Amino acid sequence: MSEQEKGFTVKDRRRFDSSGDTRGEAEPQQKKAPEPEPQPAPQASAEPAAPQDEAPADQGPMAGGRHQLPPVDFSGLIISLAQATMMHLGQIPGPDGQPIPPQFDLARHTIDTIAMLQKKTEGNLDPEEKKLIDEVVKELRMAFVHLAG
Repeated sequence: MSEQEKGFTVKDRRRFDSSGDTRGEAEPQQKKAPEPEPQPAPQASAEPAAPQDEAPADQGPMAGGRHQLPPVDFSGLIISLAQATMMHLGQIPGPDGQPIPPQFDLARHTIDTIAMLQKKTEGNLDPEEKKLIDEVVKELRMAFVHLAG
């Protein structure tokens, strides 16, 4: 059989010859990754999309590799700041379950931030939001006085 009758050709692309010396040939060309086939656009469903805060029961907080976050609203902001304050007061353990030492200056700053929001939003809140911020400021100030002495 002659070489042209064969179905394929073998080329030695190794950078070194059998003695370990570098070959004088140019760098071997890298094979390009195959282009992904274009996927058709997803069809619109007849069902309306589920609201962001209502995840299906079979999906946990990390469904699909993404966190299911609560909606962005004023109450969520106040609760987040209150949790940060309780962490600064040493009342929430760290991620490893160990207690976090109190940092009273950070706690006072966060309480003052919530109180500033309370003053700046006066007259613009729903009754539930007003009740929440009033109670949070009151409870955090009492906790600060109790723990900081």
